[in-house]
Amino acid sequence: LPLPLKFAFNFHPPSPVSAFARKPKTQEAEEGSSVIFEAETEKPDAKVKWQCNSKDIASDSKYIIAADGNKHSLTIKAITKEDASVYAVIAGGSKVKFELKVVSQPGGRLRCLYAVALYFNPVGFSDAHPPDTRQDLTGLFTEKPQSGEVTVGENITFVAKVNAESLLKKPTVKWFKGKWMDLASKSGKHLQLKETYDRNTKVYTFEMHIIAAKANFAGGYRCEVSSKDKFDSCNFDLTVHEARAPEGLDIRAAFRRTQPTGLLMFSDSCSSTDGNDDSGELDFSTLLKKRTVQVHTETDVDVWNILSQAPPSEYEKIAFQYGITDLRGMLKRLKKMKKEEKKSEAFLKKLDPAYQVSKGHKIKLAVEVANSDIEVKWLKNGQEIQPTGRYIFESVGNMRYLTINHCSLADDAAYSCKVGDEKCTTELFVKEPPILIVKNLEDQMVMKGERVELECEVSEEGANVKWEKDGVELTRDESFKYRFKKDGCKHVLIINEATKEDCGHYKVKTNGGESMAEVLVQEKELEVYQSIADLTVKAKDQAVFKCEVSDENVRGTWYKNGVEVKPDARVNITHIGRIHKLTIDDVKPEDEGDYTFVPDGYAFNLSAKLNFLEVKIDYVPRQDPPKIHLDCLGRTAESTIVVVAGNKLRLDVPITGDPAPTVIWTKGEKVRQMEDIFSSNQGDGRVHVETTKGHCVFTIECAERQDEGIYSVVVRNPAGEDTADIHVKVVDVPDPPMAPTILSVGEDSCVVQWEPPLFDGGQPIIGYVLERKKLKSYRWMRLNFDPYPETTYEAKRMIEGVPYEMRVYAVNSIGMSRHSPASQPFVPIAPTSEPLGLCVDDVSDTSITLKWRRPERIGSADLEGYGIEYCKEGTDEWIPAMEGLTERTSMVIKGLTTGDKLQFRVRAYNMAGPSAPATLAQPITIREIMQRPKIWLPRNLRQTLIKKVGDTMNIVIPFQGKPRPKVTWSKDGEPLDPTLASVRNSEVDTILFIRKTERKHSGKYELQVQIENVEDKAAVTLQVVDLPGPPEALKIVDTWGFNVALEWKPPKDNGNCEITGYTIQKADKKTMEWYTVHDQYRRTHCVVSNLIMGNEYVFRVFSINLVGLSPEPYCTKDSVYIQKTGIIYKPPSYKDHDFTEAPKFTRPLVDRSVIAGYNATLSCAVRGIPKPKVTWYKNKMDISNEAKYRTISKQGVLTLEIRKPCPFDGGVYTCKAVNDSGEDIVECKLEVRRK
Repeated sequence: LPLPLKFAFNFHPPSPVSAFARKPKTQEAEEGSSVIFEAETEKPDAKVKWQCNSKDIASDSKYIIAADGNKHSLTIKAITKEDASVYAVIAGGSKVKFELKVVSQPGGRLRCLYAVALYFNPVGFSDAHPPDTRQDLTGLFTEKPQSGEVTVGENITFVAKVNAESLLKKPTVKWFKGKWMDLASKSGKHLQLKETYDRNTKVYTFEMHIIAAKANFAGGYRCEVSSKDKFDSCNFDLTVHEARAPEGLDIRAAFRRTQPTGLLMFSDSCSSTDGNDDSGELDFSTLLKKRTVQVHTETDVDVWNILSQAPPSEYEKIAFQYGITDLRGMLKRLKKMKKEEKKSEAFLKKLDPAYQVSKGHKIKLAVEVANSDIEVKWLKNGQEIQPTGRYIFESVGNMRYLTINHCSLADDAAYSCKVGDEKCTTELFVKEPPILIVKNLEDQMVMKGERVELECEVSEEGANVKWEKDGVELTRDESFKYRFKKDGCKHVLIINEATKEDCGHYKVKTNGGESMAEVLVQEKELEVYQSIADLTVKAKDQAVFKCEVSDENVRGTWYKNGVEVKPDARVNITHIGRIHKLTIDDVKPEDEGDYTFVPDGYAFNLSAKLNFLEVKIDYVPRQDPPKIHLDCLGRTAESTIVVVAGNKLRLDVPITGDPAPTVIWTKGEKVRQMEDIFSSNQGDGRVHVETTKGHCVFTIECAERQDEGIYSVVVRNPAGEDTADIHVKVVDVPDPPMAPTILSVGEDSCVVQWEPPLFDGGQPIIGYVLERKKLKSYRWMRLNFDPYPETTYEAKRMIEGVPYEMRVYAVNSIGMSRHSPASQPFVPIAPTSEPLGLCVDDVSDTSITLKWRRPERIGSADLEGYGIEYCKEGTDEWIPAMEGLTERTSMVIKGLTTGDKLQFRVRAYNMAGPSAPATLAQPITIREIMQRPKIWLPRNLRQTLIKKVGDTMNIVIPFQGKPRPKVTWSKDGEPLDPTLASVRNSEVDTILFIRKTERKHSGKYELQVQIENVEDKAAVTLQVVDLPGPPEALKIVDTWGFNVALEWKPPKDNGNCEITGYTIQKADKKTMEWYTVHDQYRRTHCVVSNLIMGNEYVFRVFSINLVGLSPEPYCTKDSVYIQKTGIIYKPPSYKDHDFTEAPKFTRPLVDRSVIAGYNATLSCAVRGIPKPKVTWYKNKMDISNEAKYRTISKQGVLTLEIRKPCPFDGGVYTCKAVNDSGEDIVECKLEVRRK
C-alpha cells in the first residue's frame, strides 16, 4: 500500500505525553544502608510529589527529598525490612511506580528460601511446606480437610472440624466437587457424609467418606462452613491412582504378536488403527508380506534402553526385531496416570481461589503475567469492569493489580482476569464487619417505681443487638415491661416502673462484643435531714416551722392539734426542694398548740410545739434593778442551746428593769468576759444585737463551728445589774473520711477498710454509706442505704476484670458528710483453675519431664506462669523444683536421686495468687524405663516421593526408643554416601536433606533404628523427575483435501517418568506463528484438519510428562502445501484516496516569561500529510543548527528547548512547518528576566 493509505489504517490517537524524561527504577538494598531514587521531569518548574503505599512522604530524618531544576531525588536512610514496599512519584498527571526490595546483610539473619508455595498442587514440594500466604478468612476451621491420594477401589476420608464455642447457632457445612457441584445430593454407594458433635470440647466434626474410589473421582474439592454472618472455605485435591501391575509381569508380552515368527513388512493397505484394551492380543501376521525374520526372545533385554541409544531411523526396525507390533496399544497401557494441569502461558502467577474482605475496606487482587507489555481485562461475573473511583487498575512490571475501594455487599462476586483467550478466576466474599460496642452500659441504682434506661452505642447504624438479663434473652411481652429503642448507633433498653424483680445483671450482645451492667432497685426510704423544733414567740412576732427530707419530690400536709392547717393571710405554707416551711405571721395566743408535718405516702410524722409568750410589766414609779428572765423560756442557767451549722442562731432574752438597763453580750470563759464585746451599736456582718423594751435579742446568721461556746449577757442600770450564761452548741455533718483502702479482692468482690473522720460534727457517728463506680464511668452507685456501723465492708456483685473505685460517706444525726477521696483503682480477680492433664512425659535416672495443659479458666488477669513442687513419699514438705515461675507447659526437673519415690504438683499463678494444684495420681519412682525402638513413618512417605530436578528435599522421620538408639541410613542396599545427602539425628527424629535433587538421587532409602539387638526398619522411595526430551522421527504420512496425517515416535528421554501426552502445533510459513492443534494427545499419530487452501504449513510436536512440556519440540523437515481447488480470486480495484493535507498548527505558541539561568521550553502542535518539515526562527533568524537550542518532535508535538537562557535570548520566536501541500507559521514572544 502507498504510505498515505498505511497511515490511515494504522492511525491511533496519540497517547498522553509523560511528564518524566527519566523515571526511577526498582532497586534492591541491604538492611541498614541507604538508597537514592532519581527522577527527571520534562519541565523544570514541575511540582513533584513522592508516595509510599499511596501515602504522601514528607522530608524528615528518614526521608530526604531534594530538587535541582528538573532533577528530583528521594533518599531513604537506615533501611529496614518495613521499608520494602511500592513507592511512586507524581508530576502533573503522570504517576510512576517502583519498588524497594530489602535483603538481609551477609552473615545476618537467615534468608527466606522461598516465598509462595503452589497451593493446588503440593506434589513435588518437601514435607516442610512454606507458609501459606493466601489471605485467611474468618478462621472457623480448627482442622481443615487435607489433599489426599487413593488407589482405584480403595476408600478415603476427608475430615473438617469447627469450634462452635463462639458461634450463636449450629454451623452449616457444604461439600463441593469442582466449583458448583453440591455433593449433598450425590450421597449413596460411593459417597457418605457424616456429622458428630462433642459436647465437652464444643467441636463439630464433619466427614466425607469416599468408598471404592474410581478414576473419575479425581479433581479439586471444596468445603464451606457458614454460621449466620461468619463464613470460611477450604480447597483440597483428590488424586486417584491406577492399580499397579503385579510384579514379574512382562509388559512387552501383552503387546507381542501371537506367533513367534512372521512376515513383518506392512502393506500399503494396512491403515493406522487405535489400540484398545485387547490390542496386545491382535495378530497382524496375515496383513504382512512374507519375509523371514528371526525374533529374539531374551527377556532380560531392556527395549527402552536400546531405543534411547539408537538413531530415530532404527526405531521401527528395533520394534519389529523384538516382536512389539502394536505400539499404540502399548503406549495406551503404559501412560494411564493422573492428568496434570496445563501450565499457563499467559500467567506466571494466577489469582488465589478465594479472597475475603470486610465491608467498607479495600482489597487488591494481583496477577503476574508473562509479557510485561500485554494488556489485561478484569471481569466481574463475566462483565468487563471499567475503571472508576472504586475500581483502580495498576500495572507495575509484570504485575497487574485490581484495587476495589470501599467494598460493599454488591462486590461479593466472581472476578476474572483475562489475557487474550486465557483467564483466571477467583471468588470474593465480602464480610460485614463485626458490630463493636463503642459505649458500654452503665451500672444503675434506682428506687422502686422509677424508670430505668440502659443505653449503649454500637459502631454501625441499624445493627441488631440482643438483650439478656441474667443469661435469659429479653423480648417484647404483652405487658410492655421492656421496650427497645434504636436511635442511629444508640440502643436503649427501657424498664417502666422498676420493681425488686428487675434487679440483676443486664447484658447487650453483638456479633463483635458484649457489655454488662448491674441494676439495683431499692425501696424508697425517706430520710429526715432536719426536723421541726419547738418555738416560743411573743405576740405579733413571726413563727417559722422548717424541716428537710431526702426526697425533693415528696409533698406533705401540716396539722395543728390534729386539724389540717390551711393557708390564709397570716399562714403561709411553702415547699422548695427538700425544705418544707410553715410560716405564721403576727402570732396570736390562739396560735399556740402542737404542729405536725406528715409526708405523703409515708407512715411517720414530725411534731413540734408553739409556745406563746405574753410579757406583763407593772409600772412602779420607783427604780427596779435589772433582771434576766430565763426561767420564763423554760431554760435554766445550765441549759444548752443546740443549733445546726448554717442555720440562724437567735437568743431572745426577756429582761426587766427601771430605768431601761444597758445590755452587754460577751463570749468566753468568765475570766475573759470582756473579750469580744457585742453592743447594740456594733456587729461583724453575721452578728446582730438588738435591744427593745423588755427584750434583748442576740442573732448570728449562718452559724459556724467556731460560734460554739458560752455566751454571757450582762444587764445594768443605776439600781444594779444581772448576769446570765447561755451554752450554745453548734452541730454539723462530720468531716469526710480518709480515702478507703482495698484489703483484698475476689472473683466478684472486694474487702474495703477506712478510718473514721477526724471530726464527728459534734454528734456521734451513726454509720457509713459506701459507693462504687467503674473506673471509666461517671456514675457512682450506692452500695447501702442504711448506715453501716463498721469500718470494714465486703462489696459484692462486681464484674471480674473490670477496674473499680470506692468512696465512703460518714453519717451522724445531723446528716451525711462529703464523700471521701476515691480509693486506688482495683480489679476483682480470682485465681485460675488448676492446670489440666498433668502427666509424666519421660523419666531417667536423675531427671523427670512433666507436661500439662493450660487451665480451663484463666480469668481476666494474665497468666504469670506455673510453679512446680515435689515432695518425697511419706513427708508433707513440698520443695520448689525451680526458682520463680515458668511460662512453658512442660518442665525437665534435673538433679533427682535415683530410686526416690516423689509426688509432683503444678500450680498456675496470676495477680490473685496460686490456683488449686494439679497433682499426679501416684508417686513416681525416679528410674529410667527401657523402650523398644519404633519408627513412626509419616503417611506421605509410605508412597513414592516424587521430586523435580533442582527441588530441595527435607525428610523428617520421628522415632522412639530408650536409651538413645543408633540410626543408620542406606540407599539401594549400600551405606549412604555423605556427599549424596546430609543426615542429622536427634533423640526423637532423623532428617535426610538434599539441597538440590538430581536424577541420580532416585532410589530406595532405608532407615534402621537399633538398640542393642532390637531394631526397626523403614524405607522411603524417591523418584526425581525432569522434563522429557522431544519426540523422535516426526514425519508427514499423508495429505488429502484440507487434512494432513502426522506420525512420530516417543522421546528417548522420558524424564524418569511416563509420557502423559503430546502437544501438536501448526504454523503457516508466511507468518511462522504457531497454533496448538491438539493438547495432551496420547497417541503417536494424528490428523490435522481444517487447513486453509493455498497456505503452506509446517508442524512440530512437544512431549509432556508429569513435570511439563519438553524444552524443545521436534519439527517436520518438510512442509505441506494445501492445493487450491480451481477457484480464482480476482481482487477488486480501488482508487487510491488522497490523504495529503497542508500543515496546520492545532496548538499555537504561547508568550512566556522565564528566569535567566533555568532551561525554558516552547511547545506547539502541528498536523499535515506528508509529515511537514519544521524550522525554528529567532527574530527571523534560523536557529535550527545552533547548539544552544534543542528541538524535539514527537507525535506532532514540537518543542524548542532553550538551555539556560540569558536576557539576550529574549525576542520573537517563530515555528514554520512546510510540506508539498503548503505551509503554516506560528510565533510568540519570550521575555527572559534576571534572577
